[in-house]
Amino acid sequence: MTLATKYYGTGRRKKSIARVYLVPGTGKITINKRDIDEYLGLETLKVIVRQPLVATETTDKFDVLVNVHGGGTTGQAGAIRHGISRALLQADADYRPVLKKAGFLTRDPRMKERKKYGLKAARRAPQFSKR
Repeated sequence: MTLATKYYGTGRRKKSIARVYLVPGTGKITINKRDIDEYLGLETLKVIVRQPLVATETTDKFDVLVNVHGGGTTGQAGAIRHGISRALLQADADYRPVLKKAGFLTRDPRMKERKKYGLKAARRAPQFSKR
């Protein structure tokens, strides 16, 4: 396997960071050295991860190798989707309009809001009692 046949993309969402490598293959997705079915429990998360490949009709053209850390499973799935989309652009720039229209290239900016002093959480105030 030469370096020219390996496409890389970094995906991020919330606290998760995914390093995604696309290698020409049969469509096998490996996350942290485990199969996708073993790593992600929910079917919806597996669908999210596969979305860019389905949109570009490359499901069985690439093997996906992912290293992901931080955050929860949903954030990680979003980060992987973002990474796959970016890696697909490296593989073929013609996919850009399709991926852009689907919104897979946009980094989701939503983050956890910081806790404020005088409150129990970001917006949760202490319980109020008249007396």
